[in-house]
Amino acid sequence: MKALLKNGIGSLFAALVLASCGGKTEKKSKELAENTSTTTSLEIEKPQLTFGFIKLTDMAPLAIAKEKGFFEDEGLFVSVEAQSNWKNVLDRVIDGQLDGSHMLAGQPIAAGAGFGRQAELVTPFSMDLNGNGITVSNDVWSKMKPNVPKDAAGKPIHPITAEALKPVITDYKNSGKAFKMGMVFPVSTHNYEIRYWLAAAGIHPGMYTADNVQGQIDAEVLLSVTPPPQMPATLEAGTIYGYCVGEPWNQQAVFKGIGVPVTTNYDIWKNNPEKVFVMTKQFVEENPNTAVAVTKALIRAGKWLDEPENRTEAVKILSMPQYVGADEVVLANSMTGTFEFEKGDKREMPDFNVFYKYNATYPFYSDGIWFLTQMRRWGQIPETKPADWYSSTIKEIYRPDIWKKAASLLVTEGHIPATDIPETDGYKPVTSDFIDGTTYDAKDPLGYINGFAIGNKDESSL
Repeated sequence: MKALLKNGIGSLFAALVLASCGGKTEKKSKELAENTSTTTSLEIEKPQLTFGFIKLTDMAPLAIAKEKGFFEDEGLFVSVEAQSNWKNVLDRVIDGQLDGSHMLAGQPIAAGAGFGRQAELVTPFSMDLNGNGITVSNDVWSKMKPNVPKDAAGKPIHPITAEALKPVITDYKNSGKAFKMGMVFPVSTHNYEIRYWLAAAGIHPGMYTADNVQGQIDAEVLLSVTPPPQMPATLEAGTIYGYCVGEPWNQQAVFKGIGVPVTTNYDIWKNNPEKVFVMTKQFVEENPNTAVAVTKALIRAGKWLDEPENRTEAVKILSMPQYVGADEVVLANSMTGTFEFEKGDKREMPDFNVFYKYNATYPFYSDGIWFLTQMRRWGQIPETKPADWYSSTIKEIYRPDIWKKAASLLVTEGHIPATDIPETDGYKPVTSDFIDGTTYDAKDPLGYINGFAIGNKDESSL
């Protein structure tokens, strides 16, 4: 009774706030007040919430949880606001201006590991798998293409490795020009993916040190930060010659005729983790039931998104200006099971965007440890760390305990089957599903780091 009463008061308060806007909002507010949470086991501490996101298709779980009423079902009244860049996202969550946000997986990890702004952040929910691509300018592609193997029909054979780019970089160097590419943030998946792709072909993407945070020491390719929505315009202007970014900004380059995606992160690391939903540790400790309720709504959104018949509707929702705001045809290129490389070369790629399958929403420790290994490999973590540091660090940030509480309630309520809760110690099996075939064992982070020809080595383990 106490829980229902508190939820009812929260709902009424939200309705009164919304009603001040008048008209349709007032009607909607009355409906929300009357239809309180379907959850009877959670006492929501903070029903009124504001979440942030960047205009990328992988913010979809937030948009769907709001538009399909999954937040409302939990007694939550959520505002979802676009942010200008990833630094702004991080700062506003840390400062409490946002209750949570769509975020780069590397951001809460870096904050906890001591790179960049430090804070105690947690993630109970992984937002998606895959979803990124590497695009080059038309000019660069014309020079790469002769180096790419072709099938019987004359189409490029995928995956395309950075071996095809090597001669182009050499030509630029011989003509006195630096080869410049963009990524979205120093601790983004995109930074580590483009570095992995380049280094797998023996191309040095540059190192970070404690004194040099540009990441361009010894670099054969100069990587720099560009916000995702600005990627196509920056490429078109010739400021960069290629980039790694999430959708729809690779497909936008195809649509505008200014660039060609040459590979996706599905080929760099099959079913790799991408974005996460992040809150502060303080928020979760002060509002534990709210954190579980938010996670419940997001899990339901992920499940809805991975039902193929819903993707067309999802594209329409994401095309709305308050969300991604890109043309439906651009969003559909990757969101409906296909991906277009060179203009007209559209290929089936059903797992380019995964929001629920393969336990996509579960925050696996092994996913987070991979990011820590890349931070160490490229020098963002400047000093050697013992092997157990990797697991202990990630267990403070990734919170599968919150996910399990949310998922168990969803099973009880009939929203998901019990078989969708993985039996795991938080680690995925050892995998070699990388473009270079390197084996990744999250329980041996030092051995993994030392296995690469390019990058830091941890002497203590050699």
